[in-house]
Order: sequence, then C-alpha cells, then structure tokens
Amino acid sequence: MAAITQPPSGMRDLLPEDVRRRERVIGAVRQVYESHGFEPLETPSCERLDVLLGKYGDEGDQLMFRVMHRRDKLRSALDDGALRTDPERVLADMALRYDLTVPLARVVAEHQGKLPRVFKRFQIQPVWRADRPQKGRFREFLQCDLDVAGSSARTVEVEVLSAASEVLQRLGFADFRVRINHRGVLAGMIEAAGIPAELEASTFVAIDKLDKIGRDGVLRELATRGVTAESAASIATMLDPVDGGNDAELARLRTFLAPSPRGLAALDDLAAVLALAAGSPLAARLAVDPSLARGLSYYTGSIFEITVPDLAGSLGGGGRYDGLIGIFLGRDVPACGFSLGLERIIVVMEERGMFGGPTAAADAMVGIFDASLTRDALALARELRETGLRVDLHCDASKIGKQYQDADSRGVPCVALVGPDEVGRGTVSLKWLKTGERAEVPRGEAAAWIRQRLGTT
Repeated sequence: MAAITQPPSGMRDLLPEDVRRRERVIGAVRQVYESHGFEPLETPSCERLDVLLGKYGDEGDQLMFRVMHRRDKLRSALDDGALRTDPERVLADMALRYDLTVPLARVVAEHQGKLPRVFKRFQIQPVWRADRPQKGRFREFLQCDLDVAGSSARTVEVEVLSAASEVLQRLGFADFRVRINHRGVLAGMIEAAGIPAELEASTFVAIDKLDKIGRDGVLRELATRGVTAESAASIATMLDPVDGGNDAELARLRTFLAPSPRGLAALDDLAAVLALAAGSPLAARLAVDPSLARGLSYYTGSIFEITVPDLAGSLGGGGRYDGLIGIFLGRDVPACGFSLGLERIIVVMEERGMFGGPTAAADAMVGIFDASLTRDALALARELRETGLRVDLHCDASKIGKQYQDADSRGVPCVALVGPDEVGRGTVSLKWLKTGERAEVPRGEAAAWIRQRLGTT
C-alpha cells in the first residue's frame, strides 16, 4: 500500500507561488512594523506546559498540541499512578505555542535586564491550535504580532491599531473596519444586568460567540451557564449597537452603565483612545462595538478586531493585557498588542484577485545553446545575478524551443542565450516571451535591457 502523502489535517504544503504570496504580505507587515519602531523577536516553537496552561481559558487549554515526555521520563510517566486521573499533565511537559503573546510575557520576565523599559516588539512566527479546520482557519498558521510592554499610555492602543491598519491599506484593503470595545465595559454591562460576579468569565465566553451563534444562541448559552432569562435579555439589549456613530454609542452605553462605576471608568478609557485617534487615518475605521468580547482570558482593557464584509471572523485582533507579564515577573507590567492573521488575509486577497496573476520564479532564464557552451551560459547567469536580477539557468542543452517553453511555463519573462556567434561578437541574444520581441545586445547591456522591460530601471 502506498504511503499517505497528504499533510496532517489542518496543515498544508506551501508550493512556490503560495510562498511568494506569503512573502509579499510578510514583507509589507515587516516594513510597516519597523517603520513604527517595533523590534524583531523570535521564541521557541515549544514552551513549558505550565507556561501556557491557564492563560487562555478552558477552551484554549483544550486546543493546545501537547508534547509528551521523552524516553525514560515517558516510561516513568506511563507507570505513574496519576495517569488515569490526569493523563494530559502526566504524559506531557511541553506544548507547541498557542499564540505569540504568552511567550512574549515570558521573555519580558526572563530578559527584563536586557530589554528597554518600554519594549516595542514584532514577531512573525507560526503557532499551533488543535482547532477544527475551516475556511481561513488552520491548525498551523502564521501570526504577525506587534506589542508594547511597559507603558499604560493610551497612545499605545493608537500606535498598534495604526500600524495594523496601515499594513492592510498597503496591501490594498479599503473596506475593513476596526471594532473596538473594553473588557471593563463588558464587565460593567454584566454587573448592570444583575449577573453574579462568579459568572462573569463564562458570560464573556458566551458573548464572544455572538458572531457564530447569533443573539438567540447567546441567550440559550447564557441560560445553560446559570444566567437568568431577565439578566440575559438585559445584556442582549446592551449588546445591540445603534446607528449614529461612536459618540451615539458611547452615550447609549453610558446610560446602561450608570449603576457600574467600573463600567463608566472603562468607558472613559475607551473614549480617550478614540479622542487620541481623532484626525488620523485610523479614526474613520474605528467603530465602538459593545458585542466585541475577545475570548482569551488575559485581556484587561481595550480590545479590538479588524473585519471585512466578505469574511466570517476577523483578519486580526488584540487588546490590552496589563496582568499577564506579572504572572511570570511577580509585578504587573502594562502591555498591549495586536495580531494580524496572515492566512485569513491571504484567503481574502486570493478571493478578491488582489495578487493579480502568478508571480515569476525569476526575472530571466539563461538557456544553454549546446553542451560545448555550458560554461559560457554559467558565466552569463553569474554576470546577470551580480546586477541584482533573479536569474534561472536551464539545466541542459535541450532544443531551444523547449527551453523557451520551460521558461514560459514557470512565468519567466525573458530568455538569454549565447551561441557561437554571440560569443565571437561579445553579445547576448534576448527574447521577451510575452511579446516575442527579440534583440541582440552587447553583453554588458543585457541586464539593462531586461530591467527596462521589467519596469525596474
């Protein structure tokens, strides 16, 4: 029986065109993040299990890919009497990272003496979740994070949202919306609705499912979590946004939150972020949305998501998490960040045709006229590469027509050849495949001829 060659469910092989498209998006992300003064960071694929557990809520803990003990430790774990009662903890000591935020918190605690007081970092690396694969959602995927650790100023929220928005604008998105809310506003709504404090966390989880299960689904889920029908109806009313813009929404929420000092303080915090963003390109994108909850349990303040009309779910999200670093450090360090989801961005760009046609594997291909001129072809390829061109070299001295076909099949726009006559004259024969244009130019001018047609002169 032949071996199964498909990758594991929810994971993918990325072929050359896939990789080139990813690199185009990653390039835009990196360029924008660096332009805002964020510094690069990388962390290991695996983290200690105790570092990750308890930071994402029960659902997040269940979606981690655990890494079992190895060798003697595994044998010892298999003999452990606790295996029957708590197998996941007994058998595993590490997990593939679930996100890039908790590893950042660990890094800040571990390297605090080497990092600036206010640490602005970006990180572009894969994460893993044992989730159910669906459109734009995979079990292995790349996150593009930027975070600021060490400042409680509301300019931080504006900075991370401005950078994330600029990435999407640079990629060609014009119809995205930045939804913004505050965990304190949600907590105040829960308090004002008469929901007991001990049900706050589970109420957050139910609200976070609104986009997936709808208003009635949230009401049913709240009932299963012990929330009375009256309180559930009250919170559902608060979650319904109104037309009229952010000022109208803030005024409406202020009325609802009158019984909750905590909720009113959070609303003032949210209004401060909006005021700082006023007059910037970000301002037109911001929309206060009381139904935005963000499921991860480490958020403490402002929360945000970026959405587009033709995608269920978001292109990215984030928020303020002022207590997470303190779990590792022993003292709280304010922090705020945002994560763009590369896979979903690419899905939308592909469906909208934003990438255009396939990208070329190289700018030119050097053909081999015959076997006796292989060294001349190698030399020409080297000379063209030294000018900065991407140059492929045909592998063998097959028929010239076949070499043209091979170049065209890979999207390479130009073929360069040196036959016996060209060697004698010190020239290069060039063919631009799309138009059929041919030319014979001095060898030193071949790169300029190619660049002119590429539009990179």
